[in-house]
Amino acid sequence: MIKILSIAIILVFSVNLYSQQTKEWFPAELNIPPFTSNLLEPRNGFMFALGEDWLRLDIGTSRDILRLKSGEETISFGVDLFTFTRLRSNDNFKFPVETIDFFFGINAGFNKHDSLKECGLRIRFSHLSAHFVDGRYDEHSSQWVNGLDPFTFSKEFIEFFPYYRISGFRVYLGLTYIFHIIPEIINKGIYQFGFDYYILPFSNGSITPFVAYDFKLNGINDTYFGNNIAKLGVKFGSPLSRGFSILISYISGKSIHGELFDLTENYLNIGFNLGL
Repeated sequence: MIKILSIAIILVFSVNLYSQQTKEWFPAELNIPPFTSNLLEPRNGFMFALGEDWLRLDIGTSRDILRLKSGEETISFGVDLFTFTRLRSNDNFKFPVETIDFFFGINAGFNKHDSLKECGLRIRFSHLSAHFVDGRYDEHSSQWVNGLDPFTFSKEFIEFFPYYRISGFRVYLGLTYIFHIIPEIINKGIYQFGFDYYILPFSNGSITPFVAYDFKLNGINDTYFGNNIAKLGVKFGSPLSRGFSILISYISGKSIHGELFDLTENYLNIGFNLGL
């Protein structure tokens, strides 16, 4: 039912634009830029956990394949491919890979905007799987670290992210329905809200401070809990487009990595991101 509704929404938007549309294949910029504090977004960079012995490596991309535009309204269709990886920090500049999460899928976006404000919706149909890697295996004891053995973690899901932006401030809601997941004890509904604020009054056009927050409500065995991600940083480049960011972030709640999904963590990160 949800997949049929998604297709219907896209078709309604497409018909509305059909008569006066302009078409662009593989545009340079994304129609809907990544939500800054949402975990499942394409990034390229490192995050170093303060006071811990691990760091995160993000590698990914999202590309719009086709964009249809009519006046102030735009429809886009694209693909997402990325990973987020946890590495352990050892001596002699060694970083054994402990766990890696793979994400790929397709997306569609609609927005209507003028020079100051914008409203829109992003829909994604995606797959995510997670895997322990050899850096989490102790060869001396012939055991996995902390006695946690690898298992199958896999899910397919659909997301709806409506949002509203005015100037540099954007607020969004998120609804995710997981229609297949292993292990099955994870709840199939995820409810989310957040914002990102690129503080344009303090920007000189090439350096812009920003703050962002995301709250996600999901659960295990019908027990719900909250996950928080907060970020503070500066972005070099266009404030509402591609750029390079230096930031500090705080993460709390269940682990962001699928193989550690029932592990509660909270920690600070400092890092950088080459944004899309």
